[in-house]
Amino acid sequence: MASQPSPPASISTTIRTLGASLLVASVFASCSINPATGKRQLSLISEQQEIAMGREADQQISQQLGLYDNEEVQAYIAALGRELAAESERPDLPWTFRVVDDETVNAFALPGGFIYVTRGILTHMGSKAELAGVLGHEIGHVTARHSVNQMSKGMLAQLGLGIGSVVSPEFASLAGLAETGLSLLFLKYGRDDERQADDLAFRYSVRSGYDPRSLVEVFELLERVSQRSEGGSLPNWLATHPQPVARREEAEKLLATVDVDLDDLEVAREPFLRRIDGMVYGADPRQGYFRDERFLHPEMQFELRFPKGWRTMNLRQAVVAQQPDGQAVVVLTLAAEGDAEAAARAFASQGVEPLRQWRDRINGQRAVSYYFGAKVQTTPIAGLATFVEHRGRVFRLLGYTAEARLREYDREFEHSLESFRRLEDRRVLSVQPLRIEIERLGRATTIERLAESYDRPVSLEQLALLNNVEPGERLEAGSWVKKVVGQPPP
Repeated sequence: MASQPSPPASISTTIRTLGASLLVASVFASCSINPATGKRQLSLISEQQEIAMGREADQQISQQLGLYDNEEVQAYIAALGRELAAESERPDLPWTFRVVDDETVNAFALPGGFIYVTRGILTHMGSKAELAGVLGHEIGHVTARHSVNQMSKGMLAQLGLGIGSVVSPEFASLAGLAETGLSLLFLKYGRDDERQADDLAFRYSVRSGYDPRSLVEVFELLERVSQRSEGGSLPNWLATHPQPVARREEAEKLLATVDVDLDDLEVAREPFLRRIDGMVYGADPRQGYFRDERFLHPEMQFELRFPKGWRTMNLRQAVVAQQPDGQAVVVLTLAAEGDAEAAARAFASQGVEPLRQWRDRINGQRAVSYYFGAKVQTTPIAGLATFVEHRGRVFRLLGYTAEARLREYDREFEHSLESFRRLEDRRVLSVQPLRIEIERLGRATTIERLAESYDRPVSLEQLALLNNVEPGERLEAGSWVKKVVGQPPP
């Protein structure tokens, strides 16, 4: 959870605005030739509309997922992305490249030229050429208009039924988590789209002077990494990029068609590794972490207990717990108001009906609480809202369910919301994230010996994945390797 509140916007307005014009335009819809793929393609969305949708979703993603706080890394990714995009068939799009502060291994593209890589994928990359291949792949999805094509087909299918949301988000809540730009991240690409994006990644890499053989290696790495159980707010690479069985073999065939000397193209392993030296690895505990049902936030110095056994998520703007069957939700967010009473009034002004209000202190901190009723679309809901003042901020805690089930979950809401307290454990308050450390080997070794050479906070398997090597594989003297340093949170 981030330290500053920033109310999320919604792309629903954009989609509804597009809906009316699309219903008319679709009657006259025709296929046009895509300059990147050379194939005919259905498109009910103009380039201007595509850019507008991408720009609005970009703002939401930056707010809700957060960007990695390192200007040099952001500039490095942006410069490489623009270099590749300049060699594409759509160089005049408002290309934007960002690093998302998420440990998941993924990269994704939004319509209109908005490309993201996670810091998680950067820590697993081994060279600038590998990164160029990944960015080129995502650029390919944009130049081939894959997401726009999917959305056009979906809209055409809904003619006469009205235009709905792109996809239903996992948590639809009063906290403003519904209908966000994150919906666009869960669009999946089919085999043909992936093959086209691979072809275009090779094309853009070679045109920009980067060795496309690195992309062949990264496919295998991403598949290995994505099979691991991971945290983060995003799906992993395999969830958004389904892997064809013969993808590596197809990439090998593409290499045979390259008409330049591959040895003359750039790999740039050392310069890339120096860029990620010191990068945060894994989840950043300073932004909050779970210990069973306890949520601890060292940066904002508070803790909270969620109902035992509920599914939890730590998002940039909210911490959410959902009852396993989806029948009830507890949400923690920051309120924009400066005191608890003002925050309580502001929430009530959003179509919420306060039923019984009381002022109290929760573990020594000033608070205002009330039961409330509201409607989500046509469904009556009811719940408990508490607004707590803590270190100059107001925290908004909501527990809610269907109106008929309030009595069933009332006790769990009460116990959870009243558990909010100041965090005083000095070990937790001083916790720091794990980081990547780059080292040049003075002599040949193996990944096993490297793992034994220092007090590592990660498993041998994780260390091998980071270095894209197999157990027992020889690491030559003078080669650069990644280590993970630091102590895991208590």
